[in-house]
Amino acid sequence: MLVSDFNFHLPDDLIAQEPLATRDESRMLYLQRTGGRYSDRRFRDFPDLLQPGDLLVFNNTRVFPARLYGRREGARDVLPGRIEVLLTRQLSTQPNDWECLVRPGRKIGVGEWLFFGERNRNLGELQAQVLSRGEFGERHIRFQPPQGKDDNFFATLDRIGHVPLPPYIQRPDSLRDRERYQTVYAEHRGSVAAPTAGLHFTPEILDRIRHRGIETVDITLHVGLGTFQPIRVERVEDHQIHSERYSISAAAASAINHALRASRRVIAVGTTTVRTLEHAARLGAGSVVAGPAAADLFIYPGFEFKVVKAMLTNFHLPQSTLLMLVCAFGGRENVLRAYEHAVCERYRFYSYGDCMFIE
Repeated sequence: MLVSDFNFHLPDDLIAQEPLATRDESRMLYLQRTGGRYSDRRFRDFPDLLQPGDLLVFNNTRVFPARLYGRREGARDVLPGRIEVLLTRQLSTQPNDWECLVRPGRKIGVGEWLFFGERNRNLGELQAQVLSRGEFGERHIRFQPPQGKDDNFFATLDRIGHVPLPPYIQRPDSLRDRERYQTVYAEHRGSVAAPTAGLHFTPEILDRIRHRGIETVDITLHVGLGTFQPIRVERVEDHQIHSERYSISAAAASAINHALRASRRVIAVGTTTVRTLEHAARLGAGSVVAGPAAADLFIYPGFEFKVVKAMLTNFHLPQSTLLMLVCAFGGRENVLRAYEHAVCERYRFYSYGDCMFIE
C-alpha cells in the first residue's frame, strides 16, 4: 500500500487559522460507512445522532505550553526566535529529562547549553543541556537548576512557555489559544497537541448528551512526537510509529468491557482515543486492559477494529498516519470521497477546523 494513495488536494485558504467564536458552531460531515453516504450537519446535531446504550469515550489529556524560545550558550541576545524548543515527551523527573524537537536543528549540537526566559540574562529562568541526538533530529535534553523542583519547573513553563500550535497555523500563539487549544474536559497535563475532535464540545453539549442517558468515560493519552512525525517511506507498511503514553482507569475499562459484552456501541472522540482503546484491547485479547501503557499501534486499512464502532474526528493532513487511521475505519474510498466533498463545500480543515462523525 502506497503512502501516495492517501493524498488529496487542499487549498491553503481552507486551513483554519483561528478558532470559531464558539466551539459548537463548527460544521460536521456525517459519514455512514455502509453505502458511503454522507450529509452536511452542524456539530450541535451530534447529541441527536447518538443512540440509547451508546458509550462515549473521551481523551482527557491536557496540553501544556511546551514551546520554548531562548538562546544558545554564548549568544548575547535573548530575542524570541533565536532558538525554538518543542518539548514532546518527559523521559524522567529526577533528573528532569525531555525528548524535544529543536530549531535550527543543524546548529544545536550535543553538549550545548540552552537558556530560556529573561529574569537573569546570564542564566535565564530555565536552562538545559543537550545530551544526545535521535535518528530524525530529535534531541534528549536535561534541565538543570535554577528551575528547582518539578512543580516549579511546570510553573515556570506556564509563565514563559507558548501554546504548541501546529506548524500549519501560521501565526504566533495568543492568550486566546491557552483556552481554545484545550478541551473543556482536559484534566491530566502531558500533551503537546490537543485531541482536536474534543475541541468542539461545550459544557452545554455535554449536558445534552448526559440528559439523553448516554454513558461517558474518560481515558488519557498524552499526544507526543508521533503527531509531528512525517512519513518518510513510500510503502505504508514500512512506517514505524512513535509510542505515546496512556492510562485507562479500572472503572473506565470496566464500563467499556461491559458495553462490548452487551453489544453496545463504543464511540471514540478522536483518533487518540481510537488508538488507546484498540491497543488496550489487543493487550487483553479483545477486552480493554486497565492501567498505564504505551501505544505504538499503527492503524491503516486492513486493520480489524475490536472496540470502536463509531468515531468523531477532525479533518487530517494528506498522507498522514491520522488520515490512514480514519480511512481504515471508514473505508479509504468513502473517506477520500467525503474529503473531496468537504473541500468543495469549503469546510474548515485541521486543528481549529470542522469535524466528521463516522458510524
